[in-house]
Amino acid sequence: MPTLMPDIANHTTAQTEGTLDWVGMSNIEMPIMVASKGQSERMVSAYVDAFVNLKEPKAKGIHMSRLYLLLDELSNSNVLNHQSLVTLLDGFISSHQELSDNAKVKFSFDYHLRRKSLISGKQGWKAYPVTVTGRLNKGKLDIELSLDVRYSSTCPCSAALARQLIQKAFKEKFSDDANVDLADVHEWLGTTEGIVATPHSQRSVAEIKVKLNSSTTEFPITDLVDLIENSLKTPVQAAVKREDEQEFALLNGQNLMFCEDAARRLQHTMNITDQFDDFWLRINHLESLHAHDAVSVTTKGVVDGYQA
Repeated sequence: MPTLMPDIANHTTAQTEGTLDWVGMSNIEMPIMVASKGQSERMVSAYVDAFVNLKEPKAKGIHMSRLYLLLDELSNSNVLNHQSLVTLLDGFISSHQELSDNAKVKFSFDYHLRRKSLISGKQGWKAYPVTVTGRLNKGKLDIELSLDVRYSSTCPCSAALARQLIQKAFKEKFSDDANVDLADVHEWLGTTEGIVATPHSQRSVAEIKVKLNSSTTEFPITDLVDLIENSLKTPVQAAVKREDEQEFALLNGQNLMFCEDAARRLQHTMNITDQFDDFWLRINHLESLHAHDAVSVTTKGVVDGYQA
């Protein structure tokens, strides 16, 4: 076997000279221990993207194995938190002296939280797709947290049309009865003839990205989930008994919303929260009436910040 193996990246110049914004790897599968505010550290199965820029126009390429080995060290002997993310990005750059001065890493994983039912008190697991992205650009750190929250949305227009049909059915049933009996009406309302129509609801998804401010030292995953679910009021449930299902139906009836309503509600919630420097959100109502989705997108409106 040869004692000295060729290193093409170190000893060969680029075929065509030019700088590159990002070079690296994507969809690296590895377990990562994650630290989140208010939660115990836990292992997640993550997909990782790792990149540095290539500022030397004549260099053949970067040393991808160095990025991987730094990630592997994090996976085996450390916890993903604010400080380890900074250390990792700094390591990406320092391992590529003369080649790179920018670094980026993205961790994507499902984060499970125990959520309590509405009435019965039963608990179950809910999975939230989470992405943590860190960028170190010439010494300037930028950390982004994004996640998806699923909820139910009931159409206000459909609800109004259903009420109209119920009123029509009531009039047809009792218009000839001069002395309407309360017990008869009560019994009739409990039948399918009484509630002749129901509004349409659909599973919906709130996608949100936030820029963490410099005072944040822990990933506020649970805080962000709570903000969104408390604002929308109809998150999908885990463990459900009949009393929970009935309460969920009540919450949907009292929180009718178009996608515009949900977006404005979340926009207001995020605007009065000082935990994040910027936000971007997209509301997706996965229509049960239409074959397409209803969508609203908005941002905080920061200069040079997120764009819709």
